[in-house]
Amino acid sequence: MSPDPPARRRSDGRGRPPHLRPSYLLLVFLGGMGGTLSRFGLAGVLPAPAGLPLGIFLINIVGAFALGLLLGALARHGPDEGRRRALRLLFGTGFLGGFTTYSALAVDSALLLGSGRVMEGLAYLSVSVIVGLAAAAAGLAVGARVHGGPRDSPSDGSGRGPGAPSGATS
Repeated sequence: MSPDPPARRRSDGRGRPPHLRPSYLLLVFLGGMGGTLSRFGLAGVLPAPAGLPLGIFLINIVGAFALGLLLGALARHGPDEGRRRALRLLFGTGFLGGFTTYSALAVDSALLLGSGRVMEGLAYLSVSVIVGLAAAAAGLAVGARVHGGPRDSPSDGSGRGPGAPSGATS
């Protein structure tokens, strides 16, 4: 009896799950290195007005939007396989995982709270999370509309997907 399709996707034929494949690990490593270096460079030049970590805030928001955009666009174009999986691992897990830094968000919030700036620390933490979620949702929405709308959704109310023949000739 042959394995079901999900079981085949979980293994590379040698019993190795996708997350342990050397080629995928290399993509995440290379992407993460690039994202971390990009964040480090940007964080060094972005201002911190009144001691507030605005640079890290902006990096996290841009990264959340970019991740939503990437995932929405990739999902729009098919299942998480082959080239789409490699792009997700390189740019999503790797680059944007290294670029965004919620550990710095936690440290910056704790430093603000510990220095007696309780309202600023709580505001920074909550606004970062709320705006980050909104940015990710916006990115998903934009990414899902890349090249003409959500995949397989009816565009004319007929129940046919975009590009489906209408039966009429022109």
